[in-house]
Amino acid sequence: MDKKNEKSELLLKVEEKIYPPEDIIKRAWIKDYDSLYQESIKDKEGFWDKVAQELHWFEKWDKVLEWDFPHAKWFVNGKTNITYNALDRHIKAGNGDKTAYIYVDEEGNEERITYRELLDKVNAFANGLKSLGLKKGDRVSIYMPNSIEAIIAMLGCARIGVIHSVVFAGFSEGALHMRINDATASAVITATYTKRRGKKIPLLPTAEKAVEGLDYVKHIIVWDRDKEGVAEKKGERYVDFEKLIEENKGDCEPEIMDSEDPLFILYTSGTTGKPKGVLHVVGGYMVNTYYTAKIYFDFHGDEVYWCTADIGWITGHSYIVYSPLMNGVTSVIMEGAPDHPHPGIWWEYVEKYKVNVFYTAPTAIRMLMRYGDQIPAKYDLSSLRILGSVGEPINPEAWHWYYEHIGRKKCVIVDTWWQTETGSQMISTVPSYPMKPGKAGKPFFTIEVAVVDKNGNELPPNTVGFLVIKNPWPSMLRTCWGNPERYKKYWNDINHYYNAEDLASIDEEGYIMIVGRADDVLNVAGHRIGTMEVESAIVEHPKVAEAAVIGKPDPVKGERIKAFVVLKVGVQPSEELKKEIQNTVREILGPIAIPEEIEFVEKLPKTRSGKIMRRVLRAKELGLEVGDLSTLED
Repeated sequence: MDKKNEKSELLLKVEEKIYPPEDIIKRAWIKDYDSLYQESIKDKEGFWDKVAQELHWFEKWDKVLEWDFPHAKWFVNGKTNITYNALDRHIKAGNGDKTAYIYVDEEGNEERITYRELLDKVNAFANGLKSLGLKKGDRVSIYMPNSIEAIIAMLGCARIGVIHSVVFAGFSEGALHMRINDATASAVITATYTKRRGKKIPLLPTAEKAVEGLDYVKHIIVWDRDKEGVAEKKGERYVDFEKLIEENKGDCEPEIMDSEDPLFILYTSGTTGKPKGVLHVVGGYMVNTYYTAKIYFDFHGDEVYWCTADIGWITGHSYIVYSPLMNGVTSVIMEGAPDHPHPGIWWEYVEKYKVNVFYTAPTAIRMLMRYGDQIPAKYDLSSLRILGSVGEPINPEAWHWYYEHIGRKKCVIVDTWWQTETGSQMISTVPSYPMKPGKAGKPFFTIEVAVVDKNGNELPPNTVGFLVIKNPWPSMLRTCWGNPERYKKYWNDINHYYNAEDLASIDEEGYIMIVGRADDVLNVAGHRIGTMEVESAIVEHPKVAEAAVIGKPDPVKGERIKAFVVLKVGVQPSEELKKEIQNTVREILGPIAIPEEIEFVEKLPKTRSGKIMRRVLRAKELGLEVGDLSTLED
């Protein structure tokens, strides 16, 4: 095949449509996305009014939406409790003996808990928090491993209206201290250690250092994993997690929460300044996460579902804890690395637990691709129906590998775009809808998006611009904790739209391609090129596993492109290989996008949720301040 045809075939590969299998279309909740989307746009409030009625409310709302730009209230004066909808509702319906979670670790240790057992522990833990003097509106920081205990801690707080602030258990003491201090937490819930790659990684010493000098932290609640009597040895500020549950068994009536009462604070890093404490509230978050999971993952309540994220991130909050429980499914939760003790561990567990819906990040997919196609081929993955992607745009090559080698061309891929701030998924394709590899898809119901220039003018199809959301939605953040001005900036930057601070383009059919963060755009000789586009082209080379590109100042072009490239296992770097990679980019994107410099690296700096931190590469390359590194994976 000549180069010209090869290039057009690669472009076609990006643009092709892949249709879902008939059995998935038949089962899907939504058969006709286009008609329902149009209806939802005409009557947004009517749409959400109907959805909210699928859940339990102690008192119904007076009004679906009160929009006082840029502040929204949803389900005004409605009274509910998210834990009632996650637990009590299923038990009252006779499903208490159903497994809620299957916890596994790298060694294959397994623990199961039913909906009834989970409610009993959540009630006891909530009673325990009350016995320590904690009450509605207080904040509690949670610094825990990916575990059932962490979920009990979150739900125990939500049961009584205590605002939880989960901090990922890989953060250092400085990052943890900042988050505890910003939220003025009355208590910290932690564990003696977490497990990863066969090692015990201590957590308690980090938590202890983080609370030094913070007198308002009255209690440190410790999950003593090896039962060493840590709390007794440490003194009166310390409370044993399991004893707290044991000593406070019994019912705990759910706090009747107003729809707009705070549920949690979750910190998210920006490119500059300290992380923002995104505040989510009970009602709108509950309804939106419940429904997006139901529709995109096609939950009917009989699924085994596995989201590989960590509860420390918004994906973990929304799609490990709250929405799977509200939908009554069985979830797998794993503590450990995706390739330890061997690179097929995830597929081994998919086979063992007959997982139907699998939700992971492109960074993990690309990592597992490096080990070769023969690894997943060893396992029976026939239980899978829906494959989800989250955290960053998925490049077409990774999309195809996921579709072919994990889904065996019988699954649909739900490539979801959303943010900590949005609370729930905003753009994807419903399972019955045609997919386009490399494009996230279309907006969720009632969501109106546009791609605009910095003045808010809508751009023609296939033009890269700022992704904005034109209207409020139920799970939107309500403020930034202690920083209301930062919240207003989201809505005041571009034409009174919500500015996602991401770049995207929309094609003629309305499919949205996420290009990357707004600060991840290269300007080479007046051409705006998304880092994601160049990285996707580099990864088309068969010897490349991952790539990140940055712009470096150039006196003539404005910027020139430098690529950091991770090779597949067993491939040796060479000057010859650099030239091959440059030629691959030339063939796919043209000479303007060729990286002039290529540096081979062992790994790329990433956030814990799998986003490549290009600004770290840029800062190191140009000798600049690196800025906030609290979300850096390593």
